[in-house]
Amino acid sequence: MRHLIKLGANPAGVAFSMTTLGAGMMNSIFSFYYVKLFLNKYQISEGAFHQSQVVYMIWNAVNDPLFGYLQDNSKVQCCSRRRLAILYGAPLYSLAFLLAWYPWREYSPGDWMCGLHLTVALCAFDGMLTFVLLSQCALFAEISGHHQSRLRLIKYNQVASLIGSSSVLFCGLYSRNMEDYSAFQSAMVLVAVLSCGCMFYTGLHSESRFDNKGSGTSSPSSAPTEPGDDKASGQPALSFAAVVSMTCQILSDRNFQLFVVMNFFQVFMLAFFNNFTMIITEHLIPLNVLPPLAKSLMYGAGFICPQILVLSSQKLLLDLGYYKMILYTFYVEGVMAMVMLALGPQHHYVLAVFLSVNMVLIQASFSLFNLPLADIIDSDLQKYKRSSPLSSMVFGTNALFTKPAQSLAPMLVVTILNQFNYEDLKVITKTSNPEATESLHSVMFYLVCLIPLIISTTQALAWRPFSIRNSHTVDTKYIDG
Repeated sequence: MRHLIKLGANPAGVAFSMTTLGAGMMNSIFSFYYVKLFLNKYQISEGAFHQSQVVYMIWNAVNDPLFGYLQDNSKVQCCSRRRLAILYGAPLYSLAFLLAWYPWREYSPGDWMCGLHLTVALCAFDGMLTFVLLSQCALFAEISGHHQSRLRLIKYNQVASLIGSSSVLFCGLYSRNMEDYSAFQSAMVLVAVLSCGCMFYTGLHSESRFDNKGSGTSSPSSAPTEPGDDKASGQPALSFAAVVSMTCQILSDRNFQLFVVMNFFQVFMLAFFNNFTMIITEHLIPLNVLPPLAKSLMYGAGFICPQILVLSSQKLLLDLGYYKMILYTFYVEGVMAMVMLALGPQHHYVLAVFLSVNMVLIQASFSLFNLPLADIIDSDLQKYKRSSPLSSMVFGTNALFTKPAQSLAPMLVVTILNQFNYEDLKVITKTSNPEATESLHSVMFYLVCLIPLIISTTQALAWRPFSIRNSHTVDTKYIDG
């Protein structure tokens, strides 16, 4: 890292992006493999799968505003200081990542303990993911208020994400798409250790410009305080009424409301393609069309190419701004879905490209979402004249409404697939009923076309009224401290 900085790399960008590198390695693998692991290898029952997802959905929604309040208002530095939260959270995050890949015993089909295992793995992993990445998201808004500085952070972030996302390709090739499970488990341990080391670097070297001002927040009606006020001067923590009032102020913002609606559907789409691309590809694209190696490369490309796309779009982001870039991706996704639906499932190569491009576009546009949220945070800071921004609370409140989509997507799709005998047709053999197989494949194809078509249309309608569109034309909205 020091060598990179000597070569001209931005120290703040390098330190910030190391958490993205570590988290990217773990998150890509977890979201891509866990559904197939529990459905196909551990053979979890549909009921236990749904119960786990419901518990996960509740915890997933609640922990974000909870940690957001804790990090914005705690007097304990390991929570309130962004880099320290990452530093101390990193080892627990890595350990939580390993929970899913080691069965607690030899599972029989429908084993109740398998359901408990999934519940614990999902909640532990998401809890530590939230604690660490909420601090990183707050750092994004607090390192600088300059649009170009934030674009530079996005650039470093995408390079780190590009490297981190290659973990899916590495694990797919090393374990033959999880067929060699012992090799897969050893790869998971290596990924966890490397990820922890990367996040340690952020924890040791990254700083928020508000670290020296105290990380407390003013009450909704208070005037700005001098640096060093709030927690630094020993003021009591905010009352529950003040927290509720600030949350209501965040929720009342029209741009925040529009962003949350759009983001909810983006999270749904991301979960759908991450969780089911491998399953759908294995069913709809025969081995004689795409052999295992080609499929591994396809899965890897779906995680690597989004970062390349964002990196290559830096000039467009400067010229057009994120608002138009995000809107245009919705239009492209909708048109592609209509074309694929018209062509039909028999065009296997086109279907492979369609799946890959969808994964790329959805992840690439999602990578830009910190920009509108940072602008919403800036707007809130100015509007209510706060002493420091409610960064974690804004990100946490957004997650309260959008994170449930991570559970709703697999629950809905598994329910639909099991109506067409997916539970019995997970692995297609020569003895499988051809009519049942054809029905299952047909519903898979319609899901993969209609979900993007309906959701991209809804997102475009929700995103069009968003009014913060010109931050890319403003040098700075407030002076960096």
